[in-house]
Amino acid sequence: MPTVLYERDGHRVVVFHDLVRGDDGVQANQFLVQHGESSALIDPGGALLYTPLVLAMGQYVAPKNLSYILASHQDPDIIGAVDRWLMYTDATVVCSRLWGRFVPHSVPHYQKNTGNDRYLLLEDDGGVVPMDGAELVALPAHFLHSVGNFSFYDPTSRILFPGDVGSSMVPAGSPYRPIEGFAAHSRSMLGFHRRYMASRRVARLWADMVRELAPEWIVPQHGLPLHGAAIGEFLDWLSDLDCGTDLLGPADFRIPRRAA
Repeated sequence: MPTVLYERDGHRVVVFHDLVRGDDGVQANQFLVQHGESSALIDPGGALLYTPLVLAMGQYVAPKNLSYILASHQDPDIIGAVDRWLMYTDATVVCSRLWGRFVPHSVPHYQKNTGNDRYLLLEDDGGVVPMDGAELVALPAHFLHSVGNFSFYDPTSRILFPGDVGSSMVPAGSPYRPIEGFAAHSRSMLGFHRRYMASRRVARLWADMVRELAPEWIVPQHGLPLHGAAIGEFLDWLSDLDCGTDLLGPADFRIPRRAA
């Protein structure tokens, strides 16, 4: 069942959080933002999720009427089904200019109507995506899992879509509700962030930027949403977390002496 996070004055935000079944893949969330006649699907995923997502979002918007596909970065669980979205919708794909030449590698060469005019490529400093009188803001999140990475912020609902930042590893079927007790919840975030975030320095820069926005919700691509006091606790935790290159040393770059 999808969860409506915000609905007021013609503006709606919906999360689809239970489309990955069992051991098929890592639990992932997809987000739909609607304002007036404009709509944006954030991090829709790959072939595993295309059909379930189309069916689930149908009660809110017909795929043909979708305005944007927003991709925080280039991974298959983010934008792997881009060929189908380009074929069956008229949506514009929004992603980093860095990945503008790589995402099309998922599109067959014979597929029509997939040229440059179907893409809105973001410079490193981000930008604004217009939505029929509202807007979504693309925020720099580079090296927080991907070298060309963006978070998206909805000023109307004050919801931040951080992509992989803030993700937690939870069992499939977990109820989608704000976490209670960040200290305990952080254990489900620790391994992921240590591995996939590039460094504490970059994470702290991102956290400082997010504090300026003061979002009411942070809704990562994986796991559970953050709300209320948990947001400040998460940003403090992330700002002080040794991760990525902080954890590497000579022992991690040795020539193997055994068979793979």
